[in-house]
Amino acid sequence: MDIKVKSFGFDILASCHDMSLATVMSDGHPQADLVNYANDGWTLYFASARDSSKVRNIERSEKVSLTIRKPYQSWRELKALSMSAIARILPDDSAERASAVTLLHSKFGAQWETVPERHSGHIVVIKVTPWIINALDYSLGLGHRTVITCSDLASVRA
Repeated sequence: MDIKVKSFGFDILASCHDMSLATVMSDGHPQADLVNYANDGWTLYFASARDSSKVRNIERSEKVSLTIRKPYQSWRELKALSMSAIARILPDDSAERASAVTLLHSKFGAQWETVPERHSGHIVVIKVTPWIINALDYSLGLGHRTVITCSDLASVRA
């Protein structure tokens, strides 16, 4: 993977706090939700209420799509990531869930402390693993994108 593309993507992941996550509803239609996330390399984590519609959707189908973008004033400034990914609910007692909670706490600090159910069974942590990423940089031209495939992702970590 080109180091410039890697740096571009990791800059977006580090500087942004939320993503628009699309899941598949039981009737086959998409549902988009805004969620806060933390990341470890290209892997994203977010927390949600166990009884939320997005969690029910992920339990039915692990296929998700998401976008993360930096704020911009004109289309020439658009810098974003668009991903096709797999979402999995982490077991409550897993080491990976504990690590993800630490990442979320590190990124959101006091905000994370205000989630009253964060230590209870009411909250689940979801791992999102991309298999294809479109890195969008319109400063290089309208619609400019670089495609990062899962084989590229396997070869790099933050």
